[in-house]
Amino acid sequence: MFFNQTSYIGIDLTGRKAFTYAALNADLKLLALAAGELEDILSFVGGQAGAYVAINAPARPNQGRVRALLESESLTSEKSPLRGADIRMAEYELHQRGIKVAGTPSRAELCPSWMRSGFALYEKLTGLGFLSFPGEDAKYQVLETHPQAAFIAMADGNLLPISALEGRLQRQTILYGEGLQIHDPMEFFEEITRHRLRQGVLPVEQIYISTQLNALLAAYTAWLVSENPEDTTSLGDEAEGKIYFPVTELKSRY
Repeated sequence: MFFNQTSYIGIDLTGRKAFTYAALNADLKLLALAAGELEDILSFVGGQAGAYVAINAPARPNQGRVRALLESESLTSEKSPLRGADIRMAEYELHQRGIKVAGTPSRAELCPSWMRSGFALYEKLTGLGFLSFPGEDAKYQVLETHPQAAFIAMADGNLLPISALEGRLQRQTILYGEGLQIHDPMEFFEEITRHRLRQGVLPVEQIYISTQLNALLAAYTAWLVSENPEDTTSLGDEAEGKIYFPVTELKSRY
């Protein structure tokens, strides 16, 4: 599908399908929300006149920054330098804030399949001419985000489990409140009647599934770093890859 203006695309790699993607325009109108394989993603992204793409996956294995940090700290303490060392700096900084995220090993063969799929996606996008954000005035830019960590920050640490309906409703409410033109989550409650509730018939089709919510958050992050970069923040090391978040700052602890 081709769009003649810049699109803001979010890609999630945590579902059964290899990739779930969402696309927004400059007005935060939802242009696309779908799932597919790598070829589907590349076909969609390649049809854009310009695109900022935010991916819920690292671009490469860690480069040993955390290991070096912990080893230097161990010289003045009794802490083991190896514990928790095989992760990226961005992941370490999230852990320090109380946000648990998967660590990226230093060797690709030790990474889970979804991470390796992410590595392949970044490589293919680079081949299509994408530059790592910030790429000055480049029409095609790619960055990493982390929807779970971002939702935790946007909920001020009070985030409900995404596996539960109320957790999905909470995330959709957050996104709707940020201005995304998506289903109003309050309409879910308007359609619940005593009879429908008793029969177990709920309008769940109005609530996005977890991978869609992650992709929408990523797309919003892509939009925000382009349109209002001052309202975003990042963690991590340039060489390993920074993670961008759609908030002005992160608290020291969640």
